[in-house]
Amino acid sequence: MDLDDKIKNKSDQVSGKTKETVGKVTDNERLEAKGKLQHDKAELAEDFDDLKEKAKHAADDVKDAFKK
Repeated sequence: MDLDDKIKNKSDQVSGKTKETVGKVTDNERLEAKGKLQHDKAELAEDFDDLKEKAKHAADDVKDAFKK
């Protein structure tokens, strides 16, 4: 995952959490739900990107093991 993706995911997490909190405080269920969805989606994207990176490293390790 490149730096731009990491920054975007973190930004979406913070923005979503902010919307969720404002929704709770103002008793706006729609805003709260939208914020939670945005936050959770960004966390999921970050987790998926981390998993892809780990899989790539594991594949590289396997390739390197067969080269020896």
